[in-house]
Amino acid sequence: MFGRSRRTETECQPSWFISALDQKPAHFDIEVEGCRVHLRAWGDVNRPPLVLVHGGGAHSGWWDHIGPFFSSTHRVIALDLSGHGDSDYRASYDLGVWAREVLAVPAAAGTSGRPSIVGHSLGGWVAGTAARIFGTQIDSIVVIDSPLRQRAPEEARLSGRKRRYRTRDEIIARFRAVPRQAVTLPYIADHIALESIRKTFAGWVWKFDPRIFGENLDPETPSEQELLEDMMAQMPCRIGYLRCAAGLVSPAMADQIRSILQLRGPFIELAEAGHHPMLDQPLPLVAALRTLLEFWSIT
Repeated sequence: MFGRSRRTETECQPSWFISALDQKPAHFDIEVEGCRVHLRAWGDVNRPPLVLVHGGGAHSGWWDHIGPFFSSTHRVIALDLSGHGDSDYRASYDLGVWAREVLAVPAAAGTSGRPSIVGHSLGGWVAGTAARIFGTQIDSIVVIDSPLRQRAPEEARLSGRKRRYRTRDEIIARFRAVPRQAVTLPYIADHIALESIRKTFAGWVWKFDPRIFGENLDPETPSEQELLEDMMAQMPCRIGYLRCAAGLVSPAMADQIRSILQLRGPFIELAEAGHHPMLDQPLPLVAALRTLLEFWSIT
């Protein structure tokens, strides 16, 4: 999730950002295992499916300025995982049910073919779980700055958060990066902040369910650690990994990921990027993803 203190000054939005937001996505809902799941979609249904999966506590609106860059080549679908954004809450959550939500998205969005899946942070775990379980049904996955093993990056700050705020300005003023990062583009933060809250009779609240951070998301046992580490080496689909240079993956863990991937897929480092590259390095993120997808389309 991302938030920040409101700035007194404003920053002009660049033309690329305005153009991206002008490409309004289609919004619709599907049902997966008894739960309503909200989707955004860009591009023609006859193009290959590209599914974008957000991080913990976030939502599909984090991709509003990223998804349109791929709409000329793909049917782009960003979902709100259950317990996030405008999707319904569940009684309990785990990576498996989120993976099944991701696999239900392409057909529901009117497209066919094996999807490419891009997952950020917790979304990278979801993408990896989907590839491990449904690998032959997936073309490729890209994992963005997801650690191999540790508690969900957003859990310490967001778990159990239930506070309500009296005004919209008050809640937006509490919006900040989790985990924190040094640089955030304020025009992106403003857009995402407004998409992250809702008004209730009791006041303004964050959209995500604090109960999403539970034991099923915590790879603490040795067997679960081995499963996560072996996942990238064993999955039958293609895989790419994007490490954010100023993100969560340490140099030592980066070397371990390179070793696991070996010649199976590229390892790319986004220079200067914090853990949330769509917030501080959106155009380098687009360039890296475009390069991977184009390379895979001709090989």
